Amino acid sequence: MKPISVDNVVNTYRLYAPLYDRLFGAVFEPGRQALTEAVSSMRPASILEVGVGTGLTLSHYPAKSAVVGIDISHEMLEIARQRAEEMSGRNIHLVAMNAEAMEFPDGSFDCVAIPYVLSVTPEPQRLIAEIRRVCRKGGTILILNHFSGSRFWWLLEHAFKSLADRIGFRSDFCFDEQILKHDWEIRSVRKVNFLGLSKLIVIRNT
Repeated sequence: MKPISVDNVVNTYRLYAPLYDRLFGAVFEPGRQALTEAVSSMRPASILEVGVGTGLTLSHYPAKSAVVGIDISHEMLEIARQRAEEMSGRNIHLVAMNAEAMEFPDGSFDCVAIPYVLSVTPEPQRLIAEIRRVCRKGGTILILNHFSGSRFWWLLEHAFKSLADRIGFRSDFCFDEQILKHDWEIRSVRKVNFLGLSKLIVIRNT
């Protein structure tokens, strides 16, 4: 497929921002719920969500955690800010930022969550390097994403590949190449969403 560019991502989510919750809210909610439950069980003092989008996860993080959400789409963030304003007393900070070049110091967060972002970022390896940098050593990284290879989804992946290429989504995204090759400690891998469309991976940042 042709490379994904930052402009491609920005333009895509500018288009989808008003429709995102209706198109992708319910269908991907089981994965989000699994992610936020995993985060809540750890009770981290600080959480970074990369690709916070319209803020669908924000209310499900621990109330006592300091939450920072970043996204490259100003339109998506505006909806997230409206959600955050309804959560009085919560420590939530939302900012527009490119996750492949974050402005946070090393080791800034106890926990970094990346829901449905890895296969739509222009350079996944740069994103992984950045999330490892800003997550403290021994902290937790949670990746929620679609990965290719499932027998059931093989035909769908190929059928929708041309559409995925146009909107900047990698339908053919390999778990081994993107996850297993790194020298981090994988604590668990769990299938989530309808018929195992996605995986939730819990990682210790070594």
